[in-house]
Amino acid sequence: MLRETPSVFLIAENRLLRETLVRILNKRGAFTVCGVSPCFPDNESALMAVPDADVLILDPASTRPLNYSFIARIVGNSPETRVVLINMEDDPEVFLECVRAGAIGYLTKDASAAEVVSGVRSVLEGQAVCPPHLCPELFRAFSRQWTGFPNARIKLELGLTRRQQQVIPYIAQGLTNKEIASQLGISEHTIKNHIHEIKRQLGAGDRLQIVDLSSFSAPLR
Repeated sequence: MLRETPSVFLIAENRLLRETLVRILNKRGAFTVCGVSPCFPDNESALMAVPDADVLILDPASTRPLNYSFIARIVGNSPETRVVLINMEDDPEVFLECVRAGAIGYLTKDASAAEVVSGVRSVLEGQAVCPPHLCPELFRAFSRQWTGFPNARIKLELGLTRRQQQVIPYIAQGLTNKEIASQLGISEHTIKNHIHEIKRQLGAGDRLQIVDLSSFSAPLR
C-alpha cells in the first residue's frame, strides 16, 4: 500500500545525474527522494534498507556487470517496491532479463529526465514502463515459453536461464563472445554478461570448467 507521499530511492554512479534527478523528482513529482547512493549495496543490511522506498531507480553503471540477482533480491524482499531501470541498453535480451528479475520500468539511454519522472509516476499508478519497440519482445518470450522448455536438470540443479543454456554449447565449440553473439542475434556485451553469470552460478573459473560442469555438447533449439 502506497504512502500518502510516495518515496523514491535512487542509485546512480554519476554525481551529476544523481543531483539532477533528485532536484527534478523533488520539484516535479508528487513524491520525495528518501535516499541516494552512488553504488549498489555491498552488504545485507544496506540491501534490506533499500526496499523502504515505494520506487527504486537504478542506473546500470552503478554495478558492472548489471546485477540481475540484485534486482530479484530487492523484489523478493519487498514485492511492493517498484524497480525502474534507467540509462539501459536498447537490447531485447537485456530487457527481458530485467523483466524476469522483477523490474517494472525500463528506460533507455535516450530517455530524458522528464521521462524518468513520468515513468516513476506511471509505475506508482500500477503501470509498466518500457520503450514501445521492446514490448513485442515480451509477447515473443511468452510464446517461446509455451513452445519449448529448458532441460529440467540444468534449470533446477544449476539455476541457468534458457539463454544461458544456449550460450554454453557455443563455448564448448570454442567460439568467441562476438561469434556467439552473432549466432544468437544479440549483443557481444550481453554474451559477456551471460558468461560472467554462468561462471558465478556454476562456480567455474574459466570456459573449460563451464563446459565440464554443465556437460553440454550441442546447441539448444
